[in-house]
Amino acid sequence: MSFENGKTIMVVDDEPEIRKLVGAMVGQFGYNVLTADSGEHALTLYKNHGPIELLITDVVAPGMSGPMLADKLTTMQPGLRVLFISGYDNTHVVQKYVVEKGHMLLAKPFTVEELRTKLGELVGAARSNVNA
Repeated sequence: MSFENGKTIMVVDDEPEIRKLVGAMVGQFGYNVLTADSGEHALTLYKNHGPIELLITDVVAPGMSGPMLADKLTTMQPGLRVLFISGYDNTHVVQKYVVEKGHMLLAKPFTVEELRTKLGELVGAARSNVNA
C-alpha cells in the first residue's frame, strides 16, 4: 500500500547503506525518491528536479551539514518540510535547531513504522493501518 503517488522526497546521507535503506523505505510508501550523498549533490539535484515534498537529511555530514542544506533549500523553496535523521538526537545543538526551525527529528536507528509515522505527520498522508 502506498501514500500519495507523484510526490518526491529527497534523502541525503553520506553513508551509502543508510541512504539506500531510507530511500528504499520511502519508495516502498509510494513516493518518488531522489538520493544524494552530500549537501552539494542535493542542491544540484534540486536545481535539476525542482520542488520536492520533503527533505530527509542526516544532521552531521562532511562538508555541508544537514542544517546548512535545509537552510539553503528552504530559502529556495519556502515552506519545505524537513525531517532530520541523527544518531545524536539528544544533543543541545540538534534539539535547538529542530525546535527553533520547526523541523522534525527521527533518531537513528529507526523502524519502517517510525519513518512511516513521521512521513505521515509531515506530508499528511499517513495510513496508520498500513503494514510495511
